[in-house]
Amino acid sequence: MRRLGDLEAEIMDRFWRWNRPATVREIVDDINRHRDVAYTTVTTVTTILFHKGYLTRERDGRVWVYRASATREAYAAALMEDGLRAGEDPSAVLLRFVEGLDEHELAALRGALRTVDRRSGP
Repeated sequence: MRRLGDLEAEIMDRFWRWNRPATVREIVDDINRHRDVAYTTVTTVTTILFHKGYLTRERDGRVWVYRASATREAYAAALMEDGLRAGEDPSAVLLRFVEGLDEHELAALRGALRTVDRRSGP
């Protein structure tokens, strides 16, 4: 999975934060509160995100209404999976990754491992 570009990430961030369907107009209006971006540019990038599978869409009258097809966490996990597979030695990749975690992140990892262990239990 390729990492999102800057505008792609900015658009997806709105869908993930809002957790609801939205139109290109809503996205443009929100981005334009912070910086100028053209409606056509956001339309193009949103359409690309749809074709890449990051968004779903349905017609509402004359406009498309988009929704994130997966959560931010699922996207981040897919990036991590790709990173793990990028190395020749998954154990070495995991070790390097874990060595870079702070105490809060390590605690979260331990909790996640316990959860997975319980799910796959006896």
